[in-house]
Amino acid sequence: MIATMAVPDSPSAPATSGSPLWTMAAFRQGVIEVVPFLPGLAAFGMAYGTVAARKGFTFFEALLMSGTVFAGLVQMIVLESWPEAFTAGAIVGIAALTALLNARYIMIGATMRPLLGVAPASKAYPALFFLVEPAWIVSLRYYGKGGRDPAYFLGAGIALYINWIIATAPGYLAGASVGDPQRFGLDLVMPAYFVAMLVPMWRGVRRSWGIIVGAAVALVTEYVFGGFWYVLAGAIAGSIAGAFNDD
Repeated sequence: MIATMAVPDSPSAPATSGSPLWTMAAFRQGVIEVVPFLPGLAAFGMAYGTVAARKGFTFFEALLMSGTVFAGLVQMIVLESWPEAFTAGAIVGIAALTALLNARYIMIGATMRPLLGVAPASKAYPALFFLVEPAWIVSLRYYGKGGRDPAYFLGAGIALYINWIIATAPGYLAGASVGDPQRFGLDLVMPAYFVAMLVPMWRGVRRSWGIIVGAAVALVTEYVFGGFWYVLAGAIAGSIAGAFNDD
């Protein structure tokens, strides 16, 4: 649902053709400007580690999943649906659920084209491994202010990646003593984190109908149907509302 926002309007500074790309200055700027997101992501990562421990993952398996998947929402929801025994049907189900939840990156990835499109494919596509919502948000803001160096996105993404892996460890180690995460409200970390990310994207009611409609449809879908269909329904409804609302 949060993928309904487009690249910010009217960059405040013009693009400079021939300006250097992949500079350390832009990389450091990306790291610095994503710092406000790190505490929330750390809490999210700790919640994931706790759930992984409760599901019987080893410490190495929990870290391996964070390091290779790097998708907090998918990791949390897939763990909640983790099967007792792996059958062909269970594997297909996990793959389908992962594809459904990550379909939002089709829209998110499209909005990254203006910033990453100037880079050669050999650099742009590997960098997309680090495409998560906080890196996306700060990169759109950077582009909207006239920034054109893809290294900014890479710096933000790598900082988030390291933070996510590190936070998994204490969450896992605490998992055995916590027991049911819902007793301590850890199940609220994920929705609270995503709601907090919407704050810098809010541009008033008139310009935010995509967010409002997407949230309303997601809530109704979850209440009526349950499961994880609310993710798809909210994303589609929010995208349509955002498209009609776009000038």
